[in-house]
Amino acid sequence: MCNNYRLHVPANQLTAPFTDMGRTLAMPEGLPNLEPTDYRIGDCAPVVLAGESGLRLVTAPWAWKGPTGKPVFNFRSEGRSFAGSTRCLIPADGFYEFTEPRVAGKKTKWCFTLIDQPWFWIAGVMKDGAFAMLTTEPGPDVAHYHDRQIVVLPPGGGLRWLDLSAPEDLILRSGPAGSLLVERVYP
Repeated sequence: MCNNYRLHVPANQLTAPFTDMGRTLAMPEGLPNLEPTDYRIGDCAPVVLAGESGLRLVTAPWAWKGPTGKPVFNFRSEGRSFAGSTRCLIPADGFYEFTEPRVAGKKTKWCFTLIDQPWFWIAGVMKDGAFAMLTTEPGPDVAHYHDRQIVVLPPGGGLRWLDLSAPEDLILRSGPAGSLLVERVYP
């Protein structure tokens, strides 16, 4: 499952989808200097939250501790309602999946990006001050590589998740064939 993603876009680009919809994205911690980064479980990363004071970009750790002490970094979306949850948007421009090794001892690493968009949102939820990515059944672009996939939303589709302005089952699903580009990263 997705345990590594990247964000190689500046923070000021993340405000555009909200501005286009007449909303403001506050940055209470100041405009972050988002160096091109690959995030791993446990890293602090930017997320967008909605609350009484509006939309805000903050940093939070990726994964909370589950009942067994293991990190919860992905969270299955099917059969659940997130209406009472603290929903978040995780900005990314790529996510990685790994398949069986082509080279002895090293898994093959694949990068997935959204076609025709420089970046996207990953639907997430917050708990105990940390976030996890929501997963769903894989779409045709991911099914060959993994039996689950994260929920990818286009830049203009993030508010639907934060505001739940569409039915959850229409938001929390994979995209159609040809919506993600996949490239082998390693080896």
